[in-house]
Amino acid sequence: MTPRIIVTGTDTGIGKTVFSAGLAGALDGYYWKPVQSGLDEETDSDTVRRLSGLAAERILPEGYRLATPVSPHLSAEIDSVSIDPDRLEPPATPKPLVIEGTGGLMVPLTREVTFLDVFARWRAPLVLCARTTLGTINHTLLSIAALRARDIPLLGVAFIGDENTDSEQTIVAMGRTRHLGRLPHLTLLDAGTLRAAFAAYVDVARILEGAA
Repeated sequence: MTPRIIVTGTDTGIGKTVFSAGLAGALDGYYWKPVQSGLDEETDSDTVRRLSGLAAERILPEGYRLATPVSPHLSAEIDSVSIDPDRLEPPATPKPLVIEGTGGLMVPLTREVTFLDVFARWRAPLVLCARTTLGTINHTLLSIAALRARDIPLLGVAFIGDENTDSEQTIVAMGRTRHLGRLPHLTLLDAGTLRAAFAAYVDVARILEGAA
């Protein structure tokens, strides 16, 4: 089976869309965002199309597109849309598929179902993106514990931001997981600089090996 890799984060706004763009490009693969909340500005799919270097047809249509930039369950209610989590199934692709979640693991899709529930049904291997700033140890270890409780295969943690050696090493040791690299903040962010940063700082081979 062609590898499917979920990219999620310990929180919202940590850079997982940029990471997803870099990973999809590095794998020469496809990208899929199951649920997009907020359409007024550049969507996550738009960002990945701009930064991944992939052809437009490699960025697959979202399962749900919701107008209001809030949690999907509330955005759907505002838009009078009924989200059916069972309809969300990763599309088949001839090359690796990068699937980006929304916010953190416990973000609700409906009043009863979270992204964690959907990821547990899919059982696809997952990359957890984490900040390197204060508070990341707690947030990341809690996320790892939630994944393990649901038997979701964790490929490892990818850090985003300035180097924080102690926090990174503590998370990897206490979480009994792999360090997949650290993507630094890029002053100039475009497809070329992201591709170069991924090649220099992210262990794409380990991600692909674990997902195979």
